[in-house]
Amino acid sequence: MDLVRLAQLFASPRSLGLSILQHLDPLKARWAGGREGPAWLRAMGLTRPIPAAFSSSLSQLPLSQGSQKNTRSLSSDPSQPSSMTTQEEEEEESFGTLSNKYSSRRMFHKSTAQLYNLWLREQDQEDKERELEPKSWQGRRNTPYWYFFQCKHLIKEGKLAEALDLFERQMLKEERLQPLECNYTVLIGGCGRAGYLKKAFRLYSDMKKRDLEPSDATYTALFNVCAESPWKDSALQSALKLRQQLQTSNFQLNLKTYHALLKMAAKCADLRMCLDVFKEIIHKGHAVTEETFSYLLMGCIQDKKTGFRYALQVWRQMLSLGLQPSRHGYNLLLAAARDCGLGDPEVASALLLRPREEVVPLQPPAGGRQARRKAQARTIDRVSARLHVETLEMQLFLEPSQALERPPEPREARVPSKAQPKMETKVDPDHTVALASMTSELPTWGLEANLLTPGVVPPIVVSFGTVTTSADRLALMGGLEGFLGKMAEHGLQPDIKTLTLLAEVVDPGSPAESSLLTVLDTHQVEADVTFFNTLMRKKSKLGDLEGAKALLPVLAKRGIVPNFQTFCNLAIGCHRPQDGLQLLADMKKSQMTPNTHIYSTLINAALKKLDYTYLINILKDMRQNRVPVNEVVIRQLEFAAQYPPTFDRYKGKNTYLEKIDGFRAYYKQWLKVMPAEETPHPWQKFRTKPKGDQDTVPEADTDRGLGGR
Repeated sequence: MDLVRLAQLFASPRSLGLSILQHLDPLKARWAGGREGPAWLRAMGLTRPIPAAFSSSLSQLPLSQGSQKNTRSLSSDPSQPSSMTTQEEEEEESFGTLSNKYSSRRMFHKSTAQLYNLWLREQDQEDKERELEPKSWQGRRNTPYWYFFQCKHLIKEGKLAEALDLFERQMLKEERLQPLECNYTVLIGGCGRAGYLKKAFRLYSDMKKRDLEPSDATYTALFNVCAESPWKDSALQSALKLRQQLQTSNFQLNLKTYHALLKMAAKCADLRMCLDVFKEIIHKGHAVTEETFSYLLMGCIQDKKTGFRYALQVWRQMLSLGLQPSRHGYNLLLAAARDCGLGDPEVASALLLRPREEVVPLQPPAGGRQARRKAQARTIDRVSARLHVETLEMQLFLEPSQALERPPEPREARVPSKAQPKMETKVDPDHTVALASMTSELPTWGLEANLLTPGVVPPIVVSFGTVTTSADRLALMGGLEGFLGKMAEHGLQPDIKTLTLLAEVVDPGSPAESSLLTVLDTHQVEADVTFFNTLMRKKSKLGDLEGAKALLPVLAKRGIVPNFQTFCNLAIGCHRPQDGLQLLADMKKSQMTPNTHIYSTLINAALKKLDYTYLINILKDMRQNRVPVNEVVIRQLEFAAQYPPTFDRYKGKNTYLEKIDGFRAYYKQWLKVMPAEETPHPWQKFRTKPKGDQDTVPEADTDRGLGGR
């Protein structure tokens, strides 16, 4: 009965029956899914096909509440499988997993701004760490020797920062190659030429950590970087520590390394340390050369008070050994004459004017000229072993009391010749003759008393007078012509550096200074702008501004372009306001902006005259060109803004200080708008690397405190 009614219900085309059969999953009655009904309906012949389009649309209809109840009633048949248990199991498995998609979140909408900033900071740090991670090398594999030649090529081109980056980033971090001793040595050598002390010793420390054995070239480069460092105190401490380590390990240095150590002692220490190193070279059996004495001359120049006398003694000792001097040695002599004094005249007279027989010989007789030539051909390897360095040291640091213990024997007084008009003679019971100060009126060929060669001093000259200027010291070496004649005797021609040094030491305004251009053309030396800048500076210091300007057409005739140093030398002589302002106008016409050095020179010239109007005009031009101010300019202006200690405006009228109040008011406003110039660190250009600086050093460098400027 029930089956018949059910059959009639399904036989009628009503949507209710179709919706019920659509959800008869427990009975497997998927009427909408196929064209046939269930098996028990097919057996009774109560089924009929339904169009597929209609059946597919029926499968998407929602299940109503009545159909859900009918489904539950139909599924209660024990003969059919139930799906309730599977649904419950699925719900149990998914229980508590809904919060997974929320627990993995790092940011919530209700978080504070501080937490969000912290999250951004962490993300930024992660990105930076990801960028600094070395990427896997995808190029062709190179060898350590390839990197050695590449770094050497970059250093020769002056690209030390690129060479360091190539070694540290690409070779070590990207390709991860094991470096060799040559890779470190070439980089330490490049740091040595640039004076990059801290990086050189850092590479040396890394080299020892990798169990690489340093070579002689490595130690030579380390001593050289100490010599070239801008901070001499810290460089000296590093060099002494390295030298002590080598002495502890009994490492035998070669002559090149000793020369680097001698160069360090000459630039960072004093002459006594140079002699200690020189004695060690002799005791180790090395043959001294002209280069060895060149470094000793550099050590003599460090003593500004007595360095010229030291240089003459070392020069004589070098010539007595038969060594051939070089052009560099003559240039060092001129540098000593320019920067150093003669010291005590009595000691200098006893040592430099004493006959050759009275001076204690520093080498035993070698058996004539043939032995001397053989020794010179072998770089005096045998003579150097028997050199009495202690005697040379004793003569260099001779006290005045010791110098007067053995006075020279009295000689017969002679009348001075006409060629020596300024040589004063004084006949007394001891027959002593004094040499007065050399003046510019001496003959162009110089005095007969050329101290460069021992034994040629005239007997009439037994003591020195007042030797104060560089021109006086040049006269003791024979003057301009005598000095160039000594160079010609050794087969040497002056270069532009020699003539530039001669231009610095000759007497200003003398005929020798005027003949320098003739000497330049005679020896066919190509002039540069530095040579003419030296002549301009000397004329400007004398107040001869027109004479300094007269050299500008000579520069144009020789095809030399003036630089900033040229205008700076002209600014020295601009004592009048119209001259200084005209110089600034001429530079603007030449499309050159004056730099800080030119303004500092003009400020110095105005400050000497206490011309505050001139000073304000200079500051206005400096403000208009937006030239940054350095520490030197600030120090000059602060001095100009101070009242004199004895200044009393109510006591009397001072014409020079009438406008100081106006200058002080303008200077106060000027400081607020002017940019400041920061002095760059000497090693800053080597720290900046082209592809990310991974070895940066903070600005507050500890070496600045160690070296001390």
